Amino acid sequence: MVATNLQTLNAVARRRLVFVVFLVVLMILIGALGFRTFEGFSWLDSFYTSVQTVTTVGYGDLTPVTAAGRAFAIVLMISGAGTVLYALSVLAQAVVQSEMVEAFNRRRRIKEMDKLEGHYIVCGAGRVGRRIIRNLQQQGLQHVIIESSESRMGEIDTSPLSFLSIGDATSEAQLIQAGVKRARGLASCLPDDAANVYVVLTARGLNPDLHIVARAVEEQAEPTLIRAGASRVVAPTIIGSQSMARALLKPAVADFMDSIVAETMDLVFEEIAIGPHTLSSVNPFVRYHF
Repeated sequence: MVATNLQTLNAVARRRLVFVVFLVVLMILIGALGFRTFEGFSWLDSFYTSVQTVTTVGYGDLTPVTAAGRAFAIVLMISGAGTVLYALSVLAQAVVQSEMVEAFNRRRRIKEMDKLEGHYIVCGAGRVGRRIIRNLQQQGLQHVIIESSESRMGEIDTSPLSFLSIGDATSEAQLIQAGVKRARGLASCLPDDAANVYVVLTARGLNPDLHIVARAVEEQAEPTLIRAGASRVVAPTIIGSQSMARALLKPAVADFMDSIVAETMDLVFEEIAIGPHTLSSVNPFVRYHF
């Protein structure tokens, strides 16, 4: 948690942290050199005694015995303890500052999320959800990602178009916060069919015009998701098995189909709405709505 917070620090705070760490290490090095010189300790014992002094732990098996060594230890105790206390105060200040910066950024993103309109919502940032997110980013479309796992959120390559919302996608309040009433589309990619049904049912009740695409983990869940209000249902296992069967039985057709949808090709499909009397200029590779 502290490591995550420190990533939000600005450059000045990071330089201060590096500086105080340098000061503590410098004090330990000076102490080790002093004990080596005045007491004749080995380098290991010198560093051991220096760390004891700087951290105010106290002396145990090794103590300075000469007058010069004890005088040096007194100076090192005062300066070293002050340095360590200063380092701890800077660290505490940095952590508090990072918490404030993170909270401010979170509130700012929530306010920006409240202004979204015509965006997309992705529920679940698993393997399926991350590919959808990647496609939305490539298309330059604003989207809100709802995921309950913070660790999974950290695996997402976000962009300025991405809005992260950590929470339960089945919660009505969470969907409202994500702007489901103003959204253009929603993809429910949760790994549980019951959760996907609940998301679809809730989202459809909040926005009757929303285009909803739901993932079906089991084949039997497809009609249930349709009845719940999903516009389209995609079952990755069924699509994968169909693709494998096509590759086995009709490899040439499979190669052609794969080349059409390949992400590496500079080929883009667009969907437009046309009138019933403009078929003379139709493009056979465009899907039309009447």
